[in-house]
Amino acid sequence: LLILDFFLSFRWLVIAVGLVRAYLAKGSYHSLYYSIEKPLKFFQTGALLEILHCAFGIVPSSVVLTAFQVMSRVFLTWAVTHSVKEVQTEDSVLLFVVAWTITEIIRYSFYTFSLLNHLPYLIKWARYTLFIVLYPMGVSGELLTIYAALPFVRQSGLYSISLPNKYNFSFDYYTFLILVMISYIPIFPQLYFHMLHQRRKVLSHTEEHKKSE
Repeated sequence: LLILDFFLSFRWLVIAVGLVRAYLAKGSYHSLYYSIEKPLKFFQTGALLEILHCAFGIVPSSVVLTAFQVMSRVFLTWAVTHSVKEVQTEDSVLLFVVAWTITEIIRYSFYTFSLLNHLPYLIKWARYTLFIVLYPMGVSGELLTIYAALPFVRQSGLYSISLPNKYNFSFDYYTFLILVMISYIPIFPQLYFHMLHQRRKVLSHTEEHKKSE
């Protein structure tokens, strides 16, 4: 389990290093997506296994929350950013990639140090505080990227199925993307306030423990 958490943290460190190296080489943050495209696709697709890890209790996270988070990220990676090439140069892509990367490095560092029974307060504080900025940052990047993809999806008819056809079935990917964006309205606040509740519970308990010492 310790090795697993270390590996999961390491994979996001690879992406972070890739971003920094590309930025230093280019001297600009624009179009940095191409420097980490392959590892992002590989690692984010591999994250589907995390749902099973949660289901079997290997990783101490909610199965439902993890499934939503992982599936939404895989969707953004493949069904939007990969499929609509025109959005790959959008700054919004870098916005959600940076938010994902920092969040996951902190999360799995937290798990690793917890298993070692030597969790620094700074890591715990970062785990339950930086999300206040990183969650809205990631969601903004995701929504802006989907929004940027809409005109190209509509023009190309990407993944859409029109009638008539032998299955008597139609599907409009453009409308589906709009519905995905709307779904953030009820889901994001629930996740955000859940984390705020966890923050109050965990950090207040830590403060009380320090005072008792």
